[in-house]
Amino acid sequence: MTTRSETQTTLDHLLTEIEHRNPAQPEFHQAAHEVLETLAPVVAARPEYAEPGLIERLVEPERQVIFRVPWQDDQGRVRVNRGFRVEFNSALGPYKGGLRFHPSVNLGVIKFLGFEQIFKNALTGLGIGGGKGGSDFDPHGRSDAEVMRFCQSFMTELYRHIGEHTDVPAGDIGVGGREIGYLFGQYRRITNRWEAGVLTGKGQGWGGSLIRPEATGYGNVLFAAAMLRERGEDLEGQTAVVSGSGNVAIYTIEKLTALGANAITCSDSSGYVVDEKGIDLDLLKQIKEVERGRVDAYAERRGASARFVPGGRVWEVPADLALPSATQNELDEADAEALIRNGVKAVSEGANMPTTPEAVHLLQKAGVAFGPGKAANAGGVAVSALEMAQNHARTSWTATRVEEELTHIMNDIHTTCHETAERYGAPGDYVTGANIAGFERVADAMLAQGVI
Repeated sequence: MTTRSETQTTLDHLLTEIEHRNPAQPEFHQAAHEVLETLAPVVAARPEYAEPGLIERLVEPERQVIFRVPWQDDQGRVRVNRGFRVEFNSALGPYKGGLRFHPSVNLGVIKFLGFEQIFKNALTGLGIGGGKGGSDFDPHGRSDAEVMRFCQSFMTELYRHIGEHTDVPAGDIGVGGREIGYLFGQYRRITNRWEAGVLTGKGQGWGGSLIRPEATGYGNVLFAAAMLRERGEDLEGQTAVVSGSGNVAIYTIEKLTALGANAITCSDSSGYVVDEKGIDLDLLKQIKEVERGRVDAYAERRGASARFVPGGRVWEVPADLALPSATQNELDEADAEALIRNGVKAVSEGANMPTTPEAVHLLQKAGVAFGPGKAANAGGVAVSALEMAQNHARTSWTATRVEEELTHIMNDIHTTCHETAERYGAPGDYVTGANIAGFERVADAMLAQGVI
């Protein structure tokens, strides 16, 4: 049997090869390192996983599509953006993962997100593969007509690569209900098919699922609550800092409040707001979802309990819990040190890989419960899969049923991660538990299906 150290050496060589074959993709390198550096125990214990080519296939996308997206702005000027869809692994089911519209999008970002999605989707136990897509288009500040024309052009290329049994995109940063509506309309127009299961995150009146907008934020809070229960605590009376002010952050704050915690921050690229009375959700939703404004407007309207800190970072605010819910690598080593100094008990990732590797190491070393995104923010894709199930049956479930299913799935994910970490000698290490548990499910399916 191969020893753990020999296995780790082999994995280290593979990581070097990944960096060589995928130059200038630091986000993808980071995601690959984060997973592969935890796999030595399981690969050493189960020789079939050391079969030549298994992990090499896992880290290579099955398909990568890059395409031009031309569109006209309101002044009649032709603009050109770049579109992406990386279909990473379909061993467990059709590719599933969101579309991100943001200027930071490039192939490396999409590959990192797609690689993470493989394991996240596997942890749900719902039979969906991993993929991701998007564009460097920025919807912020664009009119509805401009967003519609962009989405129609984007789908004119993407439609040939997706389908309810092939690849099912959803929303992500910059892609909400408005964008999903335009994308679905163009797909329906081109294909002449009412194929509701081809996209998730749809409107509730035309194939969408109740609780889908809330699912990522709700699921993250449920995972954080499960980590606290493992330590003999609950959310009641805990103070929480939340980053971001988009969909994930808003519904993270909503669920924290419902479970008795006090969420006191939100943020965007301009800075953050701290509200000692707790974030007023109605006001935040009005500013961000209706007016599409900035968080400084929240502080202006809220009154004396709230203040805006331009350019600041929410992690400097003392709290019991931290829930990064904005974007990748937003919580770094210095932020982790500040959280630890202020006595944080748990960090749970609502965004995709928002915590740098150095920060994760510091938090774990300090004994902080750390919920990695592939486990903690799996609620969104879980309810997307439930939306697919409803579409397939041409029915809709009550909000109560969907939320019960979501709660069950998130508790199962927590139990799976916790027990897997213990089984491989890393008790309390949810990163190791999530990586190994997701890997086992995907690797077993890949082995069963042959070299493809």
